[in-house]
Amino acid sequence: MEQKLLAPLAGKILRLQVEAGGRIEEDEEVLVIEALKMETPVFAPCDGTIKEIKVKEGDDVEEDDVLAIIVTE
Repeated sequence: MEQKLLAPLAGKILRLQVEAGGRIEEDEEVLVIEALKMETPVFAPCDGTIKEIKVKEGDDVEEDDVLAIIVTE
């Protein structure tokens, strides 16, 4: 089953903490979004494997944009 990781707010992708193919655990930091000079970490909603990362550092995103696809067991 796949789960989409959505942007919680509009901003710029500041830092990616994981790579496609990597295992993650629920509540692990996946990336950091910068908005209004504040850094907001985005956490994994579930355990799984990162199937695809849809953004790269420096990308601008809007609220609810798909950031990554996570495959759950």
